[in-house]
Amino acid sequence: MDVVEFLNKTDRFAANVGCKIVEVDSVHAVAEMLVTKGHLNGGNVCQGGALFTLADLAMAALMNNNGQLTFGINNNIMFVSSAKEGDVLRAEAVILSDHHKIPAVEVQVTNQEGKLVCHVTGMGYRKQVALPISTQH
Repeated sequence: MDVVEFLNKTDRFAANVGCKIVEVDSVHAVAEMLVTKGHLNGGNVCQGGALFTLADLAMAALMNNNGQLTFGINNNIMFVSSAKEGDVLRAEAVILSDHHKIPAVEVQVTNQEGKLVCHVTGMGYRKQVALPISTQH
């Protein structure tokens, strides 16, 4: 089992809101989500928590891809534009620093037209616990 299969199966919250990892390698990861009526807030646009969950899943895939359990410890999100029902969102995470204990990642969430919806930065903490995944690519 690789990190894509592992997280798509075990991150039940992300799966329940429609987020799915579609690719990951040592320097980037991508997660996608279709914005549905269930993602909308009172202003009739995608709720910020849904956007963060999508970005967080991409960060998790990237930071856990080396096979070592890594949890987020600090995140910052900047909302740039709104997403609406029917938008297909893509969160692409890239490594800023692949420190052995505290990796740093940046995520850009864009819609199907490539328009930036939000920008997220995050740091993780790598525990000395192996994930049950294959790190062979």
